[in-house]
Amino acid sequence: MFLPRPPAALVAARLPRVPPGARVAVAGLVLVRQRPGTAKGVVFLTLEDETGVVNVVIWRKVFERFRRAVIAGRLLRVTGRVERQADVLHLVAEEIEDISDLLDRLADPDFTPAAPDPARVFPGGGGQSTPCQSSG
Repeated sequence: MFLPRPPAALVAARLPRVPPGARVAVAGLVLVRQRPGTAKGVVFLTLEDETGVVNVVIWRKVFERFRRAVIAGRLLRVTGRVERQADVLHLVAEEIEDISDLLDRLADPDFTPAAPDPARVFPGGGGQSTPCQSSG
């Protein structure tokens, strides 16, 4: 049985292979939302998919633009740039989409999942991811 996959998302397990600065999209369940008072309006999210977790940094202007999705979303798709600082990997958000409706459809008894689109599957990804865009 095929389960619906968030559109155009790279799985968390593949993120360490992406070069710093590359623009990618990830999707996952929201585990943690943090907005520390000392962070000058920066929001930190932790997303989880079936392969691992992704740490997301959301600068103030991006948060203001996508506030509703960040606050209310249970399942998010985040597009941004990969950054590495020492051994820490995170995604700096540029766009955030609330795709929580995919979760709601799973609970619908009349929902029949469609097979993944083979044209969008990342080579060797086993149907779990789609291509990322390089910044260069």
